[in-house]
Amino acid sequence: MDLQPPSIPAGIRSACGRAKYLELASRPGLLARLRLAWFVAIATLRDRSLPVPE
Repeated sequence: MDLQPPSIPAGIRSACGRAKYLELASRPGLLARLRLAWFVAIATLRDRSLPVPE
């Protein structure tokens, strides 16, 4: 089975936010998925003023 890293949502623009997303996305479990969803929501709001990374 070919495992690919999860794609990072466009709303997360900071380098540290992208690294944290990859860390949280790799964790299994229901609570981990809930924390990931919470993180994406907050990071998207916080990073909206940053330029889009290439």
